[in-house]
Amino acid sequence: MQLTKAIITAMNEEADLIIKKYNLEEVKSDKIPKTVKVYEWERKNFEENSSDKIVLALAGIGKISATLATSYLLENYEINKIINIWIAGNLDNSWDVKIWDVFIPNTFIQHDMYLPFEWKHLDYAKKAIFLDYAIWENIDFTKFGLIMNWVCLTWDQFVDDEKAQIKLREDLSWDVVEMEAFAILSVARAYNMLDKCVVIKAVSDWADSESQDAHMDNLEFAMENSISVLEMVI
Repeated sequence: MQLTKAIITAMNEEADLIIKKYNLEEVKSDKIPKTVKVYEWERKNFEENSSDKIVLALAGIGKISATLATSYLLENYEINKIINIWIAGNLDNSWDVKIWDVFIPNTFIQHDMYLPFEWKHLDYAKKAIFLDYAIWENIDFTKFGLIMNWVCLTWDQFVDDEKAQIKLREDLSWDVVEMEAFAILSVARAYNMLDKCVVIKAVSDWADSESQDAHMDNLEFAMENSISVLEMVI
C-alpha cells in the first residue's frame, strides 16, 4: 500500500523551500501539463510492503493553473491527502493578526464568478465550499499564530488597493484573499476527494497599496511558518 500526500503551491519561491526540506526530485513526463512542474520523494518499507510518497505540484499562479495541477495529480496518483499551501493577503487588519501568521480557513468562496441565476446546477461555482475539519481553536505559537475557522476568498486578481480591500472585507466579512484555493477544492470535490483536503495560508501582506513589495519581502518567513504547520498535517 502506498500513502501519497500531494502538495500544491503556486510560486517557485514557495515550492523551493518545500523541495529542499523534503529532498524532492523533479519528475519528467510528457503527461505533465506544460505550465506545471512535479517533484517527488518516496520511502519504501519492504517489510510491510508499503511506501510513503510526497508529490509536489508547482502549479503557477491563478485558478486555471491550479485546476490543471490538481487534475493531473488526481489522475496520476493514488492520493490520500491534498495540501494546498502558500501565502495570502489579509483583508482584516483591524484585530490582532500579524504578518506571518498562518490560517487554516474552513470556508472558501469564488468572488469573480457572477451569474444572476439561482439554478441549482450552478452551485458548483456560486456556493461556498466548507471544510469542517478546520473548526478548531486558535493556537498561539511562539513565532506565529495559527488561526482557524476563517473565510478565504479566491479570485484571479492580486489585491493591492485599499478601496478594494475595504469592499471585499465589508461585502461578506471575507478574511484572507488569494488566487487558487477554490479551484483546487472544486477539482477535489469533483473527484470525491474534498474530505482529503487541507488548506494552509500564511499572511504575507495586508492587501493594500504596499502589497506588491510586502508580498515578496515577507514570502520566505511566511512560508517557513506555513511549513511548520505542514509538518503537523502531512
